This record gives sequence, structure tokens and C-alpha cells, in this order.
Amino acid sequence: MTIDGIILAAGRGSRLGELTADKPKPLTILGGKPLIEWQLSALEEAGVVNTYLVTGYQQESLLGYGAGHFHNPKWHNSNMVRSLMSADEVLSSSVCIVSYGDITYPAAHVQALISSSSDIAITSDINWLALWSERFEDPFADAETFRHDGEYLIEIGKRSEVLSDFQGQFMGLIRFSPQGWHKVKQWLGTLPDEQVDRLDMTAMLAKVVGEGLPVQVVPVNGRWVEVDNPSDITLYENATAQSGWHHDWR
Repeated sequence: MTIDGIILAAGRGSRLGELTADKPKPLTILGGKPLIEWQLSALEEAGVVNTYLVTGYQQESLLGYGAGHFHNPKWHNSNMVRSLMSADEVLSSSVCIVSYGDITYPAAHVQALISSSSDIAITSDINWLALWSERFEDPFADAETFRHDGEYLIEIGKRSEVLSDFQGQFMGLIRFSPQGWHKVKQWLGTLPDEQVDRLDMTAMLAKVVGEGLPVQVVPVNGRWVEVDNPSDITLYENATAQSGWHHDWR
């Protein structure tokens, strides 16, 4: 079975300020190299054959990365689902691991997703609270509800301050088989363009679960990070300078 990768690399990441003034968010430096290089290395080590990028902001900066590029011309006024749809050609033809462009993770997390037999599967960090407590004064202010039945997703993307509503956190890694993507694409095709443009990934996952499509949950324990603010970079680089940090992705 051939596995391809897709990195959603269209956004600027405006919260990073001057760090992304002239380059897209995936070129942000963390631990000595751009996020995109961490991602490509993990995907390749996990056995992903070709990884394609969906570009948008400063797309020329990403030349030389990946096996090929798809461009989201609406990157400035649409969300990640529109970028995902830009890679329809690959999603429709092979099993794909889709990665956000602002996260880092080890090959083991990718391999766990590859091993799933479900048409749609996502990784979930069961140790999310440790990371969110270091990143935010109130970890519940940024976290999204995540409930499952032990195997399949039940709820995602709401706000709550009840700890039991958070059985993990979605990380930005998804597995689609061509059959799974076809079902999602069919549902997206029923929506007006304006609604698709506003749709983020967790909202899409919540909707497809509501439509009766099973989304398997693959739990992992830490060892990944997302970069949204300059303070994240400072936190992660200070933390990884010490051995044994719970979310060290290297």
C-alpha cells in the first residue's frame, strides 16, 4: 500500500508577527530548523512515499520542499478545509497522511496512523493537559472538547471547563483513504462555497461524525507540539534543553 503525505502549508500565522513577515508559517524555525523540515523527516521515516504541500502565502518560499505543490488561491480568506480540498488529486488516489503545517511530531505518531484500517483516522494526545498548562494561563481557554467511545470520535471542537469532556486533543494529523475522502468530499459538495471557506478542520470532523461517518481515534502520549505564538518557540526550546520533557518530538 502506497502512502502519500499532504502538508497544509498555506497560512502565514499572523500571531507569529515578524517571524512570518516574509515567509509562510511552516518555515518558522524551531530547534534549529524549519517546521517543514521536521515534518518531512518524520513522514519519510514513517514510510510516506511522496509528500505534497498545499501553498498559499509566500508560496515561492517553499520551492524545493516536497514532491509537488498544490496552491490554494483563496488562502487569505479561507480556512484549512479549502486547502485540504486543493489536494483532491492525491487524496482521491492514495491513502494520505494529512499534516498541519505548524506542528512537529515523531515518525512513530505517523506510523500509528498508517496502521489504522479506518477510512478516516486522527491522532489524539492523551497528555494534552501537561502541554496546554505550560502554554496557557487557563488551559481550557484554548482547548476543544474531545470525546470518543474508546475507538471512534463522538464529539470535537466545543468549549468546556469540565475535564471529562477532554479525553485528548486533536493534533492536526489525519489519515484518509480514497474512500474516506470521497465521502467527505461528497458532503462538502452539498455546502455553499462561502460556508466551505469558513470551515476549519475540527468543525469539519464534527460535521462528518454527525453525518454518521466513523472517525477512528488513535491515541498518542505527548511528543508533539504546535507553534502559534513566539512564546511557544521559547517554551519548547527551553524545555527541550532539558532531557525527558514530555512533549519532546525529536
